[in-house]
This record gives sequence, structure tokens and C-alpha cells, in this order.
Amino acid sequence: MLRVDARIARPGLDLDVRLDVGPGEIVVVAGPSGAGKTTIVRAIAGLLRPRWGTVACADEVWFAAPTPTPGEPAPRRVDRRPRDRRIGLVVQEGALLPHLSAWRNVAFAIDDRPRGARRERAFELLDALGVASRADARPAALSGGERQRVALARALARRPTALLLDEPFSALDRATRRIAIGAVVATAAEQRIPTLVVSHDDEDAARLGARTLILRDGRLRSTAAVDQQAAAGPTAAI
Repeated sequence: MLRVDARIARPGLDLDVRLDVGPGEIVVVAGPSGAGKTTIVRAIAGLLRPRWGTVACADEVWFAAPTPTPGEPAPRRVDRRPRDRRIGLVVQEGALLPHLSAWRNVAFAIDDRPRGARRERAFELLDALGVASRADARPAALSGGERQRVALARALARRPTALLLDEPFSALDRATRRIAIGAVVATAAEQRIPTLVVSHDDEDAARLGARTLILRDGRLRSTAAVDQQAAAGPTAAI
């Protein structure tokens, strides 16, 4: 279970994030550009610190900063480094290591197998995502869609306790998008990984079979709640 209950500082509008993603569940976060979707991903990954609250996965607390009580000593904080949070992370830029080939980028994330087995596993994942033929190419020689699939393979390779995918399918055509989505769904289900996907595409959410939350005005809301508010008019409160 991935659990987030935190206030995250953001220019113009802080985010109040309350989110539970169960083992093997996929949750899609949608919303307008600039709403703060990537900020949530970065906070969970440990790339920025919330003002207060908790971020936890399974039995591990990754971040904890209780709200201070006036007149009391500052409470003890927990803030695990990003590399100590076993997260499979795909950001919009891909963030592949430029000096390593595609398969070596994937193998770099595998730390529980001997060297030969890491190479074999890397090729398996690249093949599952339809990009094994580019295994020896470096990132600069790959197309945007190929880099995105290599980044996804690397995220899946780590046997993460949580997957955080920020627009992971945006550079893929329809055919490769189906392959990539199938790989995410299968891995999340088989390994019981809570998975958070940022996406603007309604079809992605449908293919993922995911629960969708809308980020609006600094809060995550269910699609049902958003639809209810829209039907009631602009003055309705949720």
C-alpha cells in the first residue's frame, strides 16, 4: 500500500494530497497542465520535501513531518533519500544515462542478480516492450518513443515497492502504447506493486483499468465527485 497524506509547497497554491494506492492497484492522476501532478510524483520519490505529513509504502515510512504544536519541541522528521526508496520512476524526460546503451541502462537498475543475469533480465524487459532491437544503442541514437520504453523497462527492472510513472506513454504510437500499457498492468498485478500514473489521456486510464483521480485547486478528487460538481454548477462545493 502506498499512502500519502501531505501538504506540498508550490508557487501560487499548496497541494493537499491524500492518496492510497493498494497492492497491485493502478491509479491515474489527471488534471490540467500546471495543476501540480508532477509535483506529487516528485514528492513521493523524495525529490522534493512536503511541508508536513507522511509518505509511506508497505511497512516503510519514507517521509514524516508531523504538524508542529505551539510551545512544543519540533517533532522528529523522517526523510529517506530517493535512492533508499525502492521506487520505479519514469519522468517525462526519461532521464537515461547518456553514456550507457539501452540494455545497460536497464541492467543498472537491477541489484539483486549476478552480472550475466542482469543482462538477461534487461533484454527480457526490452523485448517485452518491443525495443530489444535497439538494446545496444545509446540514448542519443534512440527516438523519443524508444527512450520512453527503455526508461519504463528500467523502472520495471528494479522490482520496486511502488511505481511512479509521469506521462510514460506520451511519445508512443498506438501500437507501442498498447504494448507498454500491457507490460505495466501485468507487472503491477504479478508483483503486487502500487502504481501511480500521471496521464492526460482518457484512453490510457481505460486501458490500464485504473481508478482515476483529478487534481484540481490543489486537491485530488474522484471523477465521480468532479462530475457531480460540474452537474451542480460552478458554485457547488465538494
